[in-house]
Amino acid sequence: MRPAARTLAPWGALALPAIAWFAYQQGLGTAVRLACRASGGAAGLVAGLLALAVCAGAARLAWPHASREVSEPHDLGRRFVARLALGAAGVAPLAIAFQMLAAALVPPCAR
Repeated sequence: MRPAARTLAPWGALALPAIAWFAYQQGLGTAVRLACRASGGAAGLVAGLLALAVCAGAARLAWPHASREVSEPHDLGRRFVARLALGAAGVAPLAIAFQMLAAALVPPCAR
């Protein structure tokens, strides 16, 4: 990994779960507003699974930086951000899963 990519990877991993959650929420809401039948069932499930996959990718991206031993002082901040990213990659999937459950249980036109 190049030095610039190595420095920015924890920050990207921190942003990805929030972006996935926001995109899922806004995408599902837009689909409900445009055509209530289009957002039910499979579309909400597929979009949710895609958002969960993005969160898993963020965790995979952050893991090497979070578990690495600190050899230099500037690596300490990178490890801290990577650990925050792992936390975000653990919390955002819970919110996405609850939204997927709501999309599956509540009829699309009733929202």
